[in-house]
Formats: sequence, structure tokens, C-alpha cells
Amino acid sequence: MPLCMGCLNEIPSSHSKCKNCGFDNREQQVSPFLPYGSVLNSKYVVARNIDTNGESTRYLGYDNSSGRVVTIREFLPIGLFDREQGETKLDVFVEYRESFNKAFSDFKSYYTALQPISENSPMVKILDIFEDNNTCYVIEEHDDLITFNEYLKKTGGSISWDRARPLFMPIITLLETLHKNNLGHYAVSHSNLLITGDGKLKLTGFSTENERKRGTMLKSQLYSGSAAPEQYKNNAKLGIDTEIYGLTSVLFLALTGNLPANAKERINDPRLLISTNTVKKIPPYVVTALANGLQIRREERIADFDNLRTELSVSTPVQNVQGEISRTASMTPIKNEDGKKGKKRSTGTTAVGIVATVVALLIFSSAGLYWLSLNPLKGLFNKENATNETIPSQEQWTGAVFSNYVGMKYDAVLEAAKADGGITIKVDADGEFSDTEEQGVVVSQEPKAGTPVSSSDPIVYVVLSKGPEKVVLPECEKKSMGSVAEKLTELGFVVLQEIEYSDSVDEGYVIGYVDYKPGDKLDNGSEVTLRVSRGKEPEES
Repeated sequence: MPLCMGCLNEIPSSHSKCKNCGFDNREQQVSPFLPYGSVLNSKYVVARNIDTNGESTRYLGYDNSSGRVVTIREFLPIGLFDREQGETKLDVFVEYRESFNKAFSDFKSYYTALQPISENSPMVKILDIFEDNNTCYVIEEHDDLITFNEYLKKTGGSISWDRARPLFMPIITLLETLHKNNLGHYAVSHSNLLITGDGKLKLTGFSTENERKRGTMLKSQLYSGSAAPEQYKNNAKLGIDTEIYGLTSVLFLALTGNLPANAKERINDPRLLISTNTVKKIPPYVVTALANGLQIRREERIADFDNLRTELSVSTPVQNVQGEISRTASMTPIKNEDGKKGKKRSTGTTAVGIVATVVALLIFSSAGLYWLSLNPLKGLFNKENATNETIPSQEQWTGAVFSNYVGMKYDAVLEAAKADGGITIKVDADGEFSDTEEQGVVVSQEPKAGTPVSSSDPIVYVVLSKGPEKVVLPECEKKSMGSVAEKLTELGFVVLQEIEYSDSVDEGYVIGYVDYKPGDKLDNGSEVTLRVSRGKEPEES
């Protein structure tokens, strides 16, 4: 049977319109794209165009030798050639032959160097590279995956840092590997990151540097919000800091639900606005890393991948966080231990700026929100969405029943539900305090265990523990601010700080609590302010 040029499923010879995708196979692919059914290298069948940029275009394709669907990338530098309707060979314009040949050489060399890296890394695998029709072709694996942007829409617009971290760390390693091999991507964006079936990120959208900046022979393709400022300048040098800008822009989107403004706009207004409610859910060291990765001035931006990993790590030295606070955030008045006010700091605004002013207030986000970080369906549902199906009595039922998820951690529930036949798990948005179950553990479910599974798309609503309602404040005096803040966060508190001079406590260490003392019992999720030493007050000269 012939193949549909829209989806590559087989269709009867007597049918021109595909019942699977609705594609009308009587249509012709418009020049300059290859005609439907063109065969490349004696085995690759060309189907519909997927997307195109100034350097190349991608087609859905079929490998006759292996019987699998592939992606065919054709070097197609817009404006440098002509191709008649129905023809396959490119006719390069004489006046652009030199530019074409240079771009052609760069394209082939780039993908040839990429191919071995694609074998074992989170990027789309390159299967074949060859020349034909006076141009070059790259054959890539084709997976029917969704973009990261689509993924975020399905998860309520944003995800937690606990969920984002394992997604993005392998991409950092891939970009580092590329640059160690003198290669770059320079277009990391929500459109060029794909989510695999097992919930991992894959990087796609590779093009040579000529395509990722202004002023070259190619019509550049830049992604607003993710392209760094230097990419809008003619023939500016791109580097690791350019990649870091793009990567942190997508991480910013993942955690806040919004992309940064276009880099050209940020030159005049570099702020990264984050709502207070959102920033409370993001660890402050991550807020700092986002700010440093998205600096407009290259000399102030994170410059290498090791530093990026460090800034995205909880082990970031506390003095670095304090330095960022001192540099960018509004501070409370510095006080001596006896409570007398010292020199006043500047007063801040309510908007969170490029490092989010609230970094001065929030040291670690509330662990009481931990369950949210595990909820892949946050904001997508409520209990009213449950169907009102008539369920047969258990005495009459001999089919599948719902398993017991109570007492299990949320991640374990997802795995168990998958093993149970793909049951959808949705989380009650309120949660429940529990003196017996730790945070993130299921305390109840609906339908209950043993209830017959009568729906073709079964859903289980679970309530997660928020931990105990009352929590005891631990000892804190003369301990490092980072360790105390981390402990308090684990216990479910929202941690704030006040900076003050101290003759007895070293800089960066905790003097004590404001308004409380160790041993006090507070509500889970309460705000706790630490008095953090700035060291001894300088003597007046």
C-alpha cells in the first residue's frame, strides 16, 4: 500500500485522503521544498515539511531499508538558490556561490562532528549524513514527542525545582560536551527541548553558528526570550555564556511560568519580574543562579558550566548568597546586638528584580509546599471533574480493582499507578496535616482501595501529607545560616533573615531567632526570621 505523505501510515490506493491524519495526498509540496515521494540516497522517502529556518528544512521521512519513520534535514539556505516546482536539484545563484559553498561546508562539518556525540546523550540521534541534489542531508531519529512548552501547559504552566533539576542537569552536561568539541547550539529554548515518554528532556534544533546570530549570509532564527543580547548584534562572538543565557531562560520559564522579556528590551530594563508567591517556591540559590545566568552584561553573566552547576546546587557557599543579597536586594536596617540601629540600607520595591528582591527575605522556600514539587498535574483539575459513573458492587465485580496507595510516597504512587495499567493520579490541592505521615506521603485516596475499575480512563485522587501541624524550632545559635535554613525548610518553615552586626558571632552564622527561641512550637508553614551576623561593626575612622 502507498504511504500517506502527512503521517506515513499506509493508505489504500483508492483513497487520497488519509483517515488517520486527514492529509490530502493529491496535494503537491510547494517549491523550494522537495516533492512528496522523492527518494534520497536510494532509500529515504520524503514526506511533508515539518519546519524550516534560514539554513535548513526538516521533512517527515521513511527509511525503506529499516521500515521506520525518520526526520530528514536538508541544507536549504534561503535566498542563495533556486529550485523549480517538482524538481529535486538545487540551482545555486552565481553571485552567492561562494557564500553557499562556505555555509554548505560549515553545515556538513557541524553535523559530522555532532553525530558521534548524539549516540549517547540527551539529543536527537543522527543516523546518516550524505550529499545529494547539490546539497547535504542529515537523517535523524524521529520520535513523536511533545515540546517542553506543551509539557508545561499540561502541568499547569510551571514545575517545581525538585522536578526541574533532574530534567535540566543532563542538558547542561550535553552543552558542556558540545563546547569541549568546539561545537555550540545557541538556541536552547522551550521549542527545542522535547519531553520523552519516560519524562526526560531531549535537545533538538541544532544549526550552525551562522544561523544563530545576525550579520551572516543566512537569515538568522532567534528565539525571543531565550536568545542572548549578543545574538542580536552583527557577527558578535558567541560562547558558553550565550548557551547559559538560553538554558537559564528556559529554566526561568519552567519555574515561573513566564519567559524573560526579549533581550533587546531588557537592555533598557533588565529586571526579571517574579511574583512573591512564585519566588517562595524557588530555593534562593536557584533564584540567584537564574539572575546570574540571565545578566545582560556578558562580564556579569555565569561564564562556564561548572559555575552554573555550583550556583544551582544547595551547597553553594552561604557567603555567595549573602554577597548577592548585599549587591542586589533591599535590606533591613543593620542593628547592633543591643538593638540599636546602625546605618540604614536602601529601601526596596515590592517587585522582584533581576535577582528578586525577596532573596534578602527568603533563604529557603517552604518545605510545606514539598508535595507541590512532586505534582505533575498541578492546577489542572479539581474534584468536580470526577465522572459520575455507576460502579457495580464488589460482590458482582470480577475485574480489576484500585490498588491501595495510602502510605506511599508520591513518586512511588506514580510508578505503581503506571504498573496498574496507566491509572491517572491527581492530587488534592489542599493536602492534609499529619502527625504520623511525613510530607509527600499519601494519607487518603478516592476511589478507595478495592473499588472496581469501571472506567476506560481511571483516575485516583490522592491527599498528600503536609507533615505535623505544629513543629518545634531547633537550636540555631552560632550555626551556619545555610545549614539552619536548610533544616528549617525541611521542617516546613518559610525562612526569612535580618542582617546585623555582632561582636560574638562570626559573619554568616546565626545569632538567634527574631521573636522566638529554640523549643517553641509553631504552625507548619510559619515564617521564621533568623538574625544573621554580618560580623563586627567597623570602627569609625
